[in-house]
Amino acid sequence: MALAARLEQFLNQQGIAYKELPMAKAASLDEAVSALGQPRGDVIKATLLIDISGIVMVVQRYDSTLDTEALLQMTGRHLQPLTELQAVRLFSDCDPGFTPPIGNAYDMSVLLDEGITQAERVWFSGGTDHSFIEMDGRSLRLAMSGSREGRLAIRGPGNNVARDALTLADVASKLKKLYRLPPMPALALRILRLTSNTEATARELGELIEFDPSLTAQVMRYARSALFNYPGQINSVQEAVTRVLGFDRVAHIALGIASVRAFDVPKAGMLGMDNFWRHSLYCAFVCQRLAPRCGADKGLAYLCGLLHNFGLLLVGHLFPAKFKELNRLREANPETSMQSLEQQVFGLGGEQEILAVGHGAIGGILHKLWELPGPVIKAAGVHQHPGYQGEHENYVMMVQLANALLKRRGIGDEFNSDNIPALLHGLELEPAIVDELLSEIDQVAPELDALASSLIT
Repeated sequence: MALAARLEQFLNQQGIAYKELPMAKAASLDEAVSALGQPRGDVIKATLLIDISGIVMVVQRYDSTLDTEALLQMTGRHLQPLTELQAVRLFSDCDPGFTPPIGNAYDMSVLLDEGITQAERVWFSGGTDHSFIEMDGRSLRLAMSGSREGRLAIRGPGNNVARDALTLADVASKLKKLYRLPPMPALALRILRLTSNTEATARELGELIEFDPSLTAQVMRYARSALFNYPGQINSVQEAVTRVLGFDRVAHIALGIASVRAFDVPKAGMLGMDNFWRHSLYCAFVCQRLAPRCGADKGLAYLCGLLHNFGLLLVGHLFPAKFKELNRLREANPETSMQSLEQQVFGLGGEQEILAVGHGAIGGILHKLWELPGPVIKAAGVHQHPGYQGEHENYVMMVQLANALLKRRGIGDEFNSDNIPALLHGLELEPAIVDELLSEIDQVAPELDALASSLIT
């Protein structure tokens, strides 16, 4: 028999038209798909998941990867992949690894990735290692009757290979062992040491920054911007410190600018240096505005917002080809979480599996190696983790809230939804602050955009 028995019986009883395609035996579904000779985007597959409420089949294109966060948002369930043994028992009429994506034939709940039923024609496994089925769109819609549909997968090449989780200590150890991590640039290190000295003066900071003409020009542009509306003339960094910006703000913006020089990252793209600086400056501004309302230090809050995304720069610096692919996927999948995209691009085994923890954790590791303040390390390390509770959680939540609000203005590297009410509750803020902050963002947007452009020239 070429097709799995239950599948064949279901299709025939329902009067669903299909074309059986016998083929040579294949060792795996991937080998069978390759032998089929059809574009992988026209082939569909089944992903089997389970929780305490039962089993679910997700049907997606063969060239896509399941978006676990989108699945959680759609179902509210923490679903896990079936083991191979569970799948064999459930699909006893099928060859292992050749599950047909027709859940109705097995009395199973089915979730469909969006757009699949709009295809004119699809191909999928017939349940055995020597058969495929060709089916038109109308017949597929009949076979999928009663299924729920939503955006559940990331378009593009990838796989769902299971990986053992690594601890952050493991990741840090492997990063240092396998890759040449960029040291903190000398000027940034000197600025950091100066800021840790409680007796440091504006004169000392000004002299240190003025040692670098480019950094001097950038700090002066910042001080002279309409963000501060200073009525007089500013002729030196020391004047910028004492009359306009203050010691902490100058030190932190200078630290950020100097630190970025450690990385070689393309300027273009949603994840490129241009958008990185724009996002960072906006996030720093919002965090600084939030700090007094949250009982937090304004300078530390600014620095958390400014440096929270440095992990992206490190990823781009160490893995330029993969970073280019991540950049492309980010632009093609704006509704998909950044964490899911990173798991697809970087979670492919070998040495690069360490990056499957996400750019946030990678940035936190780098900040720790650079001996940055604890809140900055934590804000970078866990800003991708909703519901974080623990050390420096108010700084983490400020960064998360800032990013959530900035997404409403199309600013940042990921645009999936956030739980703003939960963040407001965690920070003990009233809902009215959202409109206040959005209004403030709109007021300073032209100046922040101009400043971001000046910092990357």
